[in-house]
Amino acid sequence: MPTRATPLLHRDDPDKDPLVGHVKVTREDWLNVARDVLVSEGVAEVKVLALGTRLEVSRSSFYGYFKSRKHLLEALLDDWENRNTRTIVENVGAPADSICEAVCNFFRCFLDPELFDHGLDFAVREWSRRDGAVRQRIDAADATRLKALSDMFERFGYTEYDADTRARILYFMQLGYHALELREPMSERISRLEGYLRGFTGVDPDPKVIDAQRDFVMDLRTQ
Repeated sequence: MPTRATPLLHRDDPDKDPLVGHVKVTREDWLNVARDVLVSEGVAEVKVLALGTRLEVSRSSFYGYFKSRKHLLEALLDDWENRNTRTIVENVGAPADSICEAVCNFFRCFLDPELFDHGLDFAVREWSRRDGAVRQRIDAADATRLKALSDMFERFGYTEYDADTRARILYFMQLGYHALELREPMSERISRLEGYLRGFTGVDPDPKVIDAQRDFVMDLRTQ
C-alpha cells in the first residue's frame, strides 16, 4: 500500500484563509493528523499529547475543539462514514444508462482516493477487532453499502434475491482486492474490465462504457 502523504495543515495551505488571533491549528487539523496516526499506527497511538506534539501546539488547543479523546475518536468514525460509506451510496445511486455503467460508478470509488480512503477503511476494521461499539459501526456501514448495491441491481431489473447475491459478490471482491494489497499495474487491471463487468452483471458491456472508464482512469493518472 502506498505511503500516505503527511496531512497539509491549515497554516501551511496557501488555499486556506489565514488563521487569526491566537489560533494556530483548526479542528480539521486535529482530525487530519489523528486520521493519519490511526491509519499508520493504529487507534492506540491516537493520543492527545502526541497529536499536539505533531501539531506543535499545547493540549489546550485540543480542548477548544473536542471534549475528550473519546469525542475525537467519535469524530474520526463520523469522518470515516462520511468519506467512505456516503460516497459509495452516492456513486451507486447516480444516474446510469446500464447496469455496467452503474457498476463502473461503484468502481470509481475505489480508483479515486478522493472518493474512498482504503487505508482508513481497513484501519477502522482493525480497530473494530478490539472495540464492540466500533464493530457495530462497521457492520452498519457494510449493511448500508450492500443495500445501496442491491438497490442498484434491482433498478436494472434483477430480482431481489439475485440483486442481493450480486451485490455481495461485487462488494466483497472489491474489499478483498485491496485487503490483499495486489501489486497489479492499472493497465492490466483495466484490461480485465470487460470480463469483470460481464461476470458481475451477466451482461455484455457497451464498448462506450469501457472507453469512459478508461478515460476516467487516465484523467486520474494525469492529475
